[in-house]
Amino acid sequence: MMSNSTAKGALAGIKVLDLSRVLAGPWATQMLADLGADVIKVERPVAGDDTRHWGPPFLKDDAGNDTREASYFTACNRNKRSITVDMAHPEGQALLRQMAAEADVVVENFKVGGLAQYGLDYDSLKTLNPKLIYCSITGFGQDGPYAERAGYDLMVQAMCGLMSITGHADEQPGGGPLKVGVAVIDVFTGLYASNAILAAINARDNARTGTGEGQYIDMALLDVGMAVLANQAAGYLATGQAPGRAGNIHPSLAPYQDFKTSDGNVLLAIGNDGQFTRFCAAVHQPEWAQDARFATNTARVQNRTALLALMVPLMQTRSTQEWIALLEDKAVPCGPINTVAQAFADPQVHHRGIAQSLPRQAGDGIGHVATVANPMRLSATPVTYRSAPPTLGQHTHEVLREMGVSEARISALYADQVI
Repeated sequence: MMSNSTAKGALAGIKVLDLSRVLAGPWATQMLADLGADVIKVERPVAGDDTRHWGPPFLKDDAGNDTREASYFTACNRNKRSITVDMAHPEGQALLRQMAAEADVVVENFKVGGLAQYGLDYDSLKTLNPKLIYCSITGFGQDGPYAERAGYDLMVQAMCGLMSITGHADEQPGGGPLKVGVAVIDVFTGLYASNAILAAINARDNARTGTGEGQYIDMALLDVGMAVLANQAAGYLATGQAPGRAGNIHPSLAPYQDFKTSDGNVLLAIGNDGQFTRFCAAVHQPEWAQDARFATNTARVQNRTALLALMVPLMQTRSTQEWIALLEDKAVPCGPINTVAQAFADPQVHHRGIAQSLPRQAGDGIGHVATVANPMRLSATPVTYRSAPPTLGQHTHEVLREMGVSEARISALYADQVI
């Protein structure tokens, strides 16, 4: 269920001071913002978040011309208010401490100990606000031999083993380790961080068990990378055997992979014996399901080569759409391998309202910003879409006035380049 901009979300009343930049931290705070929290994004004067400049591609203005604002920034910063503050300046630090004293949550992704010099670390801020929930996101965590290292998604995809199980085997054409096409460790870290923050809010505020106190959250990209190995990690821990790359073949299911068709490719995702039996009936090969080599999933995995010798030529006898039409009403999972453009053109994607357009009235010639809908569908407190990703410092004056800062002081702060 989509919500209009006037509805209140589940986190209405929660104040978040967002000191993070790039992707993992902003992804976490966008989740909170989508759920109704008031997220104040603090950026560097003039430069702003690094991702504002990570282009092309860039946003286009209403005349269709490229701006200098990268679309990357818009992926993870809607529903936020942007202020610019120089935290290296003592007056900037004082402003941020004042904001933290009134906040429910602070999120930051500086290097370990990086904010202590500004008095913006957890130990400093919790004395001002014992209810504060403070989430630090780093590459490797707050302790351990790698704690001081900078961490990036690509580096962690390599270190955690994800790249070793992504891509074709070395002996196949195009073989070798590959990164995932999206910065998935950053995204997953943002999701884990937002979950941890929600848990901490409940631990603080729960009417029956709440302590009334905030807490510190230590999130590390490497920890998340190891966690999202999921069944592959479980398999290694159970057997001591490291999994390898197998392209699009599933290591524990068969047939569960892509196949060439007469005009392209199709994805067949048979996850149980019933689905395989229905597939065999649909292709007029019922004897395959009775063959001891293929009757069970375990047998099919063990005899994958023999099974594919039969299926590969069969799958090339029909077009992709013919396969989908044949199998979709028989409860056999089958679908196209879309480009991103084809995915956005899909009728189900259209029906679910995945592509959203948010108005932005910032005087920069960009009337609307396209964004991807949050997939959480809450019936009573739905996700809200209140504002497009902000321009740099768009809300500085507004937020400072809410804090009670006088017009004279705001003018002086601008003159001194504090904001």
